[in-house]
Amino acid sequence: MTLFYIVLATFAGGLLSVVIAATLTVNVLTRVVRDLVSLSAGVLLGTALLNVLPEAFESKAAPHSLFATLLAGLMFFFLLEKAELYRHQHHHEGDEHHHHHGFDRQQAGRGGWSVLMGDSIHNFCDGIIIAAAFLTDVQIGIVTSLAIVAHEIPQEVGDYIVLLNAGLGRRKALLYNAASGLAAVAGGVIGYFVVGPWQQLFPYLLVVASSSFIYVAVADLIPQLQHRLSWRDTAAQLAWLGGGLVIVVVAISTLHH
Repeated sequence: MTLFYIVLATFAGGLLSVVIAATLTVNVLTRVVRDLVSLSAGVLLGTALLNVLPEAFESKAAPHSLFATLLAGLMFFFLLEKAELYRHQHHHEGDEHHHHHGFDRQQAGRGGWSVLMGDSIHNFCDGIIIAAAFLTDVQIGIVTSLAIVAHEIPQEVGDYIVLLNAGLGRRKALLYNAASGLAAVAGGVIGYFVVGPWQQLFPYLLVVASSSFIYVAVADLIPQLQHRLSWRDTAAQLAWLGGGLVIVVVAISTLHH
């Protein structure tokens, strides 16, 4: 059953993003991505700081070693993003990033394969994280999967918009996104068989998962929210961010009981 949960959870993020992208127009997707960026930032931070890290620190592992692992994880994901192997595509033309005209066309045209490769590696890492979480505890696995799905949807929808702006048809762009999402399933299955026998490593893997969530939220999502906005838009951002935290708290409380 654990392997089934892992496959189901890793498949969910990619499937939901493709379904959302296939059913909505680009204008609607633009608004959806903006709101989901705030929501997913709250979910990621809440999951890392309120659920996964506390679980890791309740183990018998030395706190000093766990903090060192957290620091190493943050540096690792920073270097991966430097190498363009851990990209998070939430932006698109008209997203107030002040890109020059044709930015997305250039990005997807010259570096489209790099974007897809980076997303595939990102998704593969997410799959391993989900596997480690479920092998630790089903409750941890469910909440971790919720966090990953929350940030996978705006990521994949953002990639889809980039590919559309590059001139790809809807069907081909959706197919590329779906193929990239399947890397998470591969990571989950491989993680189940490779990580499973090493239970003493689970606390450290949970800390690595938390470092991934914190890095994505702090280095990628939150900076996208730092724009001059009207008080209503700012309030909306805070509401979506707070909504993400509430989702995590409710999920933890419900699963605990």
